Order: sequence, then C-alpha cells, then structure tokens
Amino acid sequence: MNSKRPVNLDLGKFHFPLPAITSILHRVSGIIIFVGVAFLLYGLDVSLSGEEGFARVSELLDGFLPKLIIWGILSALLYHLVAGIKHLLMDMGIGEDLESGRLAAKATLVVSVILIVLAGVWVW
Repeated sequence: MNSKRPVNLDLGKFHFPLPAITSILHRVSGIIIFVGVAFLLYGLDVSLSGEEGFARVSELLDGFLPKLIIWGILSALLYHLVAGIKHLLMDMGIGEDLESGRLAAKATLVVSVILIVLAGVWVW
C-alpha cells in the first residue's frame, strides 16, 4: 500500500481547460433552469388564477430581488442555449480538434455574455 497518497484532494490544484469549464457550466445552467422553471410555473399558475392573483404576481415582480432571480434564470437559459448549439456542432464533427475547441469555448462565452447583458437590459 502506498502511504504517500493524499488523504484529501485539493481541488484548488486542478486547472481545467476552457472547453471543460464551458461544459461544466452547461450542466450547471441546466440545473438552474430545471429549478427555475418550477418557480416560473408556480408564478404562472398564480397569475392565471384571477385578477387578484395576476396583481399579486405583478406586484411581486416589481422588486429588485425577483428581477435579479428572473435575470439569473434567463442568463442560465441563454448560456445553456449557446453552449448547447456548440455541443450540437461538435456532435456533427465541427470543432473537435484542440484549437477549434478552445475557439468555440471562447465564442460561447463571448456570445453568452452579450446575450446575458441584453437580457439584463430587457429585465430592468
């Protein structure tokens, strides 16, 4: 038995390449969308219950924190969309080598940031 094995892994020592980070963020954004849709559907249900329900949801969405949450869900959705398109292109054989993978990861981040900023302008 090797006694020099680490007892605990130091995750700070691992440095992932940019394509790996964008892939991990794609999965995280999917989880955020999954959880966020539950809250959005509840708000839709309350708003469709009648005039008072609609007024209650409309009043609730005027605050800063709900707008921030909506922007967060939209951000996850937009990033997930852009990264999903990148993954579909890679499934078709486009951008599979190392250099084009790095370029596609950078393009994913740039396009996502632009769309997320535009979504923030739209929400506020």
